[in-house]
Amino acid sequence: MPYVCLLLSGAALLVNGLATLGHLPRRDAAVLSLMVGTVQLVLGAAVLSLGGAAGTAPTAAGILLFGLTYAYAGLNTLLGLGAKGLGWFCGMVALVAVLLAFFWLPADPLLAVLWLAWAVLWGLMLASLALGRSGLDPFMGWALVLASQVTATVPAFLGMAGLWPRSAPVAAGAAGLLGLMFLAAGILSRRRPAGTWRAADKPGALATLPREPWR
Repeated sequence: MPYVCLLLSGAALLVNGLATLGHLPRRDAAVLSLMVGTVQLVLGAAVLSLGGAAGTAPTAAGILLFGLTYAYAGLNTLLGLGAKGLGWFCGMVALVAVLLAFFWLPADPLLAVLWLAWAVLWGLMLASLALGRSGLDPFMGWALVLASQVTATVPAFLGMAGLWPRSAPVAAGAAGLLGLMFLAAGILSRRRPAGTWRAADKPGALATLPREPWR
C-alpha cells in the first residue's frame, strides 16, 4: 500500500506543479488532489490498523500526512477557504517530515533522503501560502514537477517490483540527483522575465491559492 500511495503522489504532485505554473486550471488539480487525498487517507488508516510490525506507525503517519495535505489543498480551492491555514499546516508537516527523515535514516537511507526532499516542498508551500512569498511560486511549480517523478513515481515502481534499494551509496546518489532537480527548478523558474506573470496566471502551491477564481 505505501508504494501505491507513492504512485498516486507522483501523479498529484505533477498535476499540481503544472497548475502552479499556470499550465492547468487550478480546479482541475484541486479535484485530483481531493481524490488522491481521500484514497490515501483510507489506505493510511488501513496501514495503521495493521499495527504490530516495526515501522508501521511512521509509515501510516507519512501516508496520512500526504493524504491530509492533498485533501486540504483540494477543498481549499474548491471551497475558497483561503491559503494561510493550509500554509501553516504545510509548515508543521515540513517539520514532521524532517523528523521522519531522521527516524528512517538508520534503516532506510533512501527513504530518509526522500523525506528531506518532501520537507523542502512543504517548506516552499509554507513560504508561499502562509508567509506571502508568492515570488517563489515559479520555482515551487518546477520543483513539484521535477521532484514528483524522482521522489514518488520512480521509487513507487521500484518498491512494487521488489527492487527498493536501502544502501547508503544509493541514498547519496539520490540526494545528489534531487539537488540537481532543485537546481534545474531554479534555472527554469528564471526563464520567464520578472514581472511577466500576469495576475490571472499567478500560481499557487498545490493549485490552492484562492487569490483569484479560475475563469
